[in-house]
Amino acid sequence: MERVLMKGCEAISEAAVRAGCRFFAGYPITPQNEIPEYMSRRLPEVGGNFIQSESEVAAINMVYGNGAAGVRSMTSSSSCGIALKSEGVSYCAMARIPMVYVNVSRGGPGVGTIQPAQQDYLQATKASGNGGFRMRVFAPATVQEAVDMTYKAFDYADKDRNPVLVLADGVIGSILEPVVLPEQKSDEEVAAIKDAKREWAAVGHPLGQRAWINPGGWDNVHYEQCNKDADEMYKAWQAEAEYELYMVEDAEVVITGYGISARIAKSAVNALREEGIKAGLVRAKTVFPFPYAAYDEINYDVCKGILDVEMSIPAQFVEDVKVAVDGRCPIATYGRSAGIMLSKAEMIEAAKAMLK
Repeated sequence: MERVLMKGCEAISEAAVRAGCRFFAGYPITPQNEIPEYMSRRLPEVGGNFIQSESEVAAINMVYGNGAAGVRSMTSSSSCGIALKSEGVSYCAMARIPMVYVNVSRGGPGVGTIQPAQQDYLQATKASGNGGFRMRVFAPATVQEAVDMTYKAFDYADKDRNPVLVLADGVIGSILEPVVLPEQKSDEEVAAIKDAKREWAAVGHPLGQRAWINPGGWDNVHYEQCNKDADEMYKAWQAEAEYELYMVEDAEVVITGYGISARIAKSAVNALREEGIKAGLVRAKTVFPFPYAAYDEINYDVCKGILDVEMSIPAQFVEDVKVAVDGRCPIATYGRSAGIMLSKAEMIEAAKAMLK
């Protein structure tokens, strides 16, 4: 298939359109502005609708409404803008509304910086909104992965009737890379996807027939049952956690991370190997469900330590790494934050220091 050169944000947008997304509402914020800009041009070409809302809060509630009508819907923002959407995302989880959103994350806390960072890990995986709900969270390390993950996110959202998050960062959103785009769903396929939701969606029903968006009802007993059902669904996801293992079989030091940090770490592993240091990599492709099983593949008889690398201070991803490793070897962290990029040289030095 033909490869095309695309910027990350624009490639994510095109993947969403090709997956059948026909509604987008968003609000400008760096470094994700190219997503709503692209969608404003592209959606009308396929019979979709784009709205630049008056705020992030308005955007997520517009997505809630269109998702409730059975339309594949999406929004995006960056970090502090995602925080404003949290209540609406929680409402979508409560009502079991399938929707996809993208966080092209930047530095924080607060408004922070407009440069890339990975300081939203806990927000994405532990506290996306009130009520303790969970979502599938994909963490691309390349523009191609961002395309592939966005495209399949809509299928997962519909299958689970649940929000899905693509957790990118300012680097993935801004870089130009060659990608192979997926096939675009036809008008007939898009219509069939919407029609399959007729049992519960607000699509118009005969007089006397009621469709419940919330499958469990609204009293306390039914609400608790909804939570129990959701809990079983979250547990089932664990078998579908995605990850990459690279040279871990004989690794004396294993570097671990996700997104752009793990991509840089792979280069560091190669450089360390060239120096005769046996290094390996564990990269999470999904950060929820977290790939705990990946860390069972490390040879702890030879591994002297694991180095967590992330663009966050204090480290956040490492909290799940500690659970996965379960005391089987020492864990150290190395990170930068507030929009300061990690470098390969820094990772190499941190790995060497750990071995000493």
